[in-house]
Amino acid sequence: MARKSEGLGNRHKRIMRFLIDFQNANGYSPSIREIGESINVKSTSLVDYYLNQLEELGYISRENHISRSICIKKEIESEPSLAAKVTGAVQKAGAALDDLLQIPVMGRIVASAPIPMPASDLNYFDPESSIEIARSLLPAKEKIEDLFALEVQGDSMIDAMINDGDVVIMKRTNQAQNGEMVAVWLDDKDETTLKYFYKEQNRIRLQPANPSMGPIYVNNPASLRIMGKVVMVIRQVQSIAI
Repeated sequence: MARKSEGLGNRHKRIMRFLIDFQNANGYSPSIREIGESINVKSTSLVDYYLNQLEELGYISRENHISRSICIKKEIESEPSLAAKVTGAVQKAGAALDDLLQIPVMGRIVASAPIPMPASDLNYFDPESSIEIARSLLPAKEKIEDLFALEVQGDSMIDAMINDGDVVIMKRTNQAQNGEMVAVWLDDKDETTLKYFYKEQNRIRLQPANPSMGPIYVNNPASLRIMGKVVMVIRQVQSIAI
C-alpha cells in the first residue's frame, strides 16, 4: 500500500507544515509570497508549481483567482499531530476567507506641504491593486463600497502615527467635522494633501500633526474639495539591514 506522503519532497512537506502553522496562528491561509519566504524560494511561479502538485495529490484545494484560498484536505504521514490541527485550521480558514476584504488602492496622498498633483495621480495604481483587510478590523458602520486606500507620502502627520509609506483607508465623503483627518483637493492650485480639518469663521484650517510644520489656511472654502476621511491606518514595517 502506498504511503500517504509518497511523492512529496522536502519542500512539499515544509510547505504543508507552514500552511498548518500559519492558519492556526492567523485563521486564514498565507499568500504565495509568504509561502516562498518560508522555504527560501523567491520565485512565486515555483511556489505555485509546488502548490499545484500538492493540489493534484489531494493535500490541499484552492479557488482560482482568489487570494489566500488554500484549504488543507489531508495530513502528511510524517506529521501525526496534524490531524487535530487540520480540522480547526480548515474551519478557521473558511471563516477568515469570508472576513477578508479587498480594498482598492486608488493612488497616493501627500502628507506634507501640498504639492501639485495631476488628477491622474489618484489613479496611478493598476485596476488590480488592492489591499486585504479583515472586516472585523473596520468600524461596523462603514459600507465596504465606500472605502478606498491611499499610500501616504510625507511626514506632516507623524504625531498621528502616520509615516511616509503608510497606507490610509478612506471613506468617500465630501463633508467633515472639525478634528477629522481628511484628504482634500485644492481646486485653485491643483494640489492635494492629508490633514486635520477645521472650519473657522471665514476660512478652513488644515492642521498637520507635526510640530515643525504650520497649518495651511484656505481663505476661499469653495476652492477646497474633501475627497474622503481616514477610518484606519495600516503601518508599513521597515526592514532593518544587519
